[in-house]
Amino acid sequence: MTDKPAVSRVRAGVLDVSLLRTGNPDGWPVVLLHGFPYDARGFDAVTARLAEAGAFVVTPWLRGFGGTRFIEASTMRSGQQAAVAHDLLDLLTALGLEAPVIAGYDWGGRAACVVAALWPERVGGLVSGNGYLLQDIAAARHPDPPDLERRHWYQYYLHGERGEAGLREHRAELARLLWEEWSPTWTFSDSEFEATRPAFSNPDFVEVVLHSYRHRYGLAAGDPAYAETERRIAELPPITVPTVVVDGRHDTVTLPQSVEEHAHHFPALVDYALVDAGHALPQEAPEAFADAVLRLRP
Repeated sequence: MTDKPAVSRVRAGVLDVSLLRTGNPDGWPVVLLHGFPYDARGFDAVTARLAEAGAFVVTPWLRGFGGTRFIEASTMRSGQQAAVAHDLLDLLTALGLEAPVIAGYDWGGRAACVVAALWPERVGGLVSGNGYLLQDIAAARHPDPPDLERRHWYQYYLHGERGEAGLREHRAELARLLWEEWSPTWTFSDSEFEATRPAFSNPDFVEVVLHSYRHRYGLAAGDPAYAETERRIAELPPITVPTVVVDGRHDTVTLPQSVEEHAHHFPALVDYALVDAGHALPQEAPEAFADAVLRLRP
């Protein structure tokens, strides 16, 4: 494995983005996007393999995580899906990346899916952990069966003042609990978790996380700057770029679906992989995740 790359920064849209750049800058471009509550370092094993295959890999910390900061104090600390999608668009523009392969899971996978759905010309290929991740906010107002509802207890917890106080006081403890619940077969080490813990110390972490989990249920207004994008997302368009979907067989928060269910949303589905992992796909199954990206190599 190559040495870990140094953290660098780039101004992109409303953010001063903290990111990692790995591999040859003249190589084929890949952007890897983490979720909640994880961070960019969770892709270390994936980026090393992709760099060895000639890729130029960019791995940013999302808004509210790690060293990424808002440029203006007045910018709304939104965590809505349109916001993280525009962050990705702005990053592609700032770095001059043309039609990269974009791969992500959880929040990062949602940003990738939104960009691929609405701006397919900006994306050379998509790897999506858990498939079609555009949020249907109108439908989210209707409860699921209880066995599915209980999987999202942490979201309902964050809807109220008690959850807000709990997140502020116990952000790392909550994150570790979710790692354990969502990936029951993953025996991660203390050092693996401690490598990510600093990402939760971002001064905007709590506000961004709370807004994300409230907006998706229609409990908080979105940033007006993204109203048109949210309108387009609400149409739930298909994703037409070449796509590989990866599901974790043991994921307890986002259950795997059949290839037929995924193909409904991805008319250009290239491949589907069901791997022996939970929710943290790049850390639990880095070879499989890298293989998914390599399937889309130009």
